[in-house]
Amino acid sequence: MRERTYAMLKPDGVKMGLFPEVVERFKNVGLEITHTKEMVLNEEILKEHYAHVADKPFFPELEKYMLSGPVIAMIVEGEDAVNRVRELMGPTNCKEALPGTIRGDYGSKDDETCRTYNVIHGSDSLENAEIEVNRFFPELKKNKTLKKAIR
Repeated sequence: MRERTYAMLKPDGVKMGLFPEVVERFKNVGLEITHTKEMVLNEEILKEHYAHVADKPFFPELEKYMLSGPVIAMIVEGEDAVNRVRELMGPTNCKEALPGTIRGDYGSKDDETCRTYNVIHGSDSLENAEIEVNRFFPELKKNKTLKKAIR
């Protein structure tokens, strides 16, 4: 089934210039990035996006990291997009991510930072994908003429 999901290249991935590599990996498995934008996040959107961990002791470091530079927000479409994007990314913990996955190839291997500095985020379900698309692309609701970015 054709699906729509959300992915975000995090500040470390942007700093490493990984956007073209991520696009290529998605395209190679038949996924299409239909919308993209570079943005600088703020505390409000981070607290909303990470509400499920905002009370955890590691959240201040995660917040500092996510505020450290721009991110690239993406809407990705294709067959079984949620699962396929997650497979391409690899596990959250980069030390568990296999070579050939985005996190396995580019994420931090440091014990202290391997769960935070993991290069990329992807929605974990169709329900969360729609929530995250609406959170990071609110203009889609208002402006149906938003340019499609990459085909």
